[in-house]
Amino acid sequence: MEKLTAPEEQAMQAVWKMGEGHVKLFLEQIPDPKPPYTTLASTIKNLEKKGYLSSRLVGNTYLYQPAILEEEYKKKFMNNVVQNYFANSYKELVNFFVEQKKLSAEELKEIINMIEGKDKI
Repeated sequence: MEKLTAPEEQAMQAVWKMGEGHVKLFLEQIPDPKPPYTTLASTIKNLEKKGYLSSRLVGNTYLYQPAILEEEYKKKFMNNVVQNYFANSYKELVNFFVEQKKLSAEELKEIINMIEGKDKI
């Protein structure tokens, strides 16, 4: 599974959100500034060629649905980020967010509670 480009990720987010649909429906899910319809249609076709989407013809419209679960993609992507940018250390990842002041002490406590099984997500 390869890393998606930003436009591909944006398209996949719309597809995952809808579950199944056509290009116009996906376009409605994308925040402004929206890509042109034809650009999104090309991106959707490319995602199908790459194996991220499957399609079926209903009347004269193609309906697309994800061929890869969002969780599956997140897992692969995050594993690559941790491996390539944080020396394969989740501790380094958390430390990065603490240093960037993106993670509060309260959030760290919540994470510890989740790890210890005290809180369910």
